Amino acid sequence: MRVALSEVLGALSYALDLTEGEPPGHAVRTTAIGMRLAEQIGLGDEERSSLFYALLLKDAGCSANAARLSSLFAADDHQTKHAMKRTDWSRTGSLALYTWRSVAVGAGPLAKARAMRRITQEDEVTRELIGTRCERGAEIARMLDLPEDTAQAIRGLDEHWDGSGQPLGLRGDEIPLFSRILCLAQTVEVFVRTVGLRGALGMALKRRGRWFDPALVDALLAVRDDRAFWAPLEDPVARVPPVAAWEPADRVLTAGDERLDRVADAFAQVIDAKSPFTARHSAEVARWAVEIGSVLEMGEAELRDLRRAGLLHDIGKLAVSSRILDKPGRLEPDEMAAIREHPRYTQQILERVACLRGIVETAASHHERLDGRGYHRGLTGVSLSRAARILAVADIYEALTADRPYREAMPRERALAIVREQRGVALCPTAVDALEAAVHGWVADVRVSPPAVAEPRPTAAG
Repeated sequence: MRVALSEVLGALSYALDLTEGEPPGHAVRTTAIGMRLAEQIGLGDEERSSLFYALLLKDAGCSANAARLSSLFAADDHQTKHAMKRTDWSRTGSLALYTWRSVAVGAGPLAKARAMRRITQEDEVTRELIGTRCERGAEIARMLDLPEDTAQAIRGLDEHWDGSGQPLGLRGDEIPLFSRILCLAQTVEVFVRTVGLRGALGMALKRRGRWFDPALVDALLAVRDDRAFWAPLEDPVARVPPVAAWEPADRVLTAGDERLDRVADAFAQVIDAKSPFTARHSAEVARWAVEIGSVLEMGEAELRDLRRAGLLHDIGKLAVSSRILDKPGRLEPDEMAAIREHPRYTQQILERVACLRGIVETAASHHERLDGRGYHRGLTGVSLSRAARILAVADIYEALTADRPYREAMPRERALAIVREQRGVALCPTAVDALEAAVHGWVADVRVSPPAVAEPRPTAAG
């Protein structure tokens, strides 16, 4: 079975919106604006196809600088990113005001002054933060085998017409045309949604010749009276046309199983880039889940779904602040509550992708327990599929054997011992036995059967 790639990426762009601190639909609405500009300036179908995927994936690298941004600003990365999209940061005064408002939010003047000093003493902070984001976004586009023009458009997203942008300081026609469209389209989307079309056009005129290509601003002004187009974009709750409507009809890209696997691999990298402590978490969870499933003689289709669920199980963590994910000390109750919401976000994101609905329950249940004391739904063993029970075991084992902000990685045998302590209480006995067989390379004759639920006892966090 093949599906439209735009349907998959359009749905998953919801996760990128969350990471950027934007409401759902930001990437899709930006795509509509960018493609309307492309139509106005007369781009051909092949060019519009490359631009289309650049617009959809413009924020694919957004998680790569989240931890660094949060650490530097001593603030929630979502809020900091949200504010940056509304700031004319190429002007020193605006940048200073943005920084003062964004650093150490809620702290006193002295703490904010210290944070400001730390940022100003760092060499080329803005270049580093934007460069990391843009380079990673371009890599994700290449992972999906999209045209190089698409990757280069994402790489140049934050370059400005007058050379004041980042990370390369390109000027005028040195900036790829698609990058210029991305820069204008995403900024216009934010302003249209927050202050209306009139305010967005005023912003574009103000930055014409500085941030934006003058010819593109002129093209934007030429379509200002298209109320059928702009009205849904001005209303934050209105439904905009499906993103697939903007893909050139004779250039529609499709995805079979192999390409869907690459999409899962790519978004696993987006997920794991959110924290320096999860550089390989999703890939390793997927690997151990497949190892366990193989011991249990699952079929090829089941293993493929299990691997995708492992790769995408933590996509909901993109909605959690890096201040919480990377906190070295004990979490406060509200912080723990935020952590416990991430499987709910995983469910909400993956439910949007029709061709991945078969893995939603597995991915969203990775913190559920047999005894009903897990989260986010408090399911019990009778409600948990074999795949969900396997994924829960793989997730805990990988977490224990990796560094975390609050502890170092555990040796393999110590991690197995902790997993074994939860056998039959939190974790499926057969899945635990299969993990041990996989870790030690044993050939085990084990099958997952309905688990017996013993009295609950404390369990290590996954």
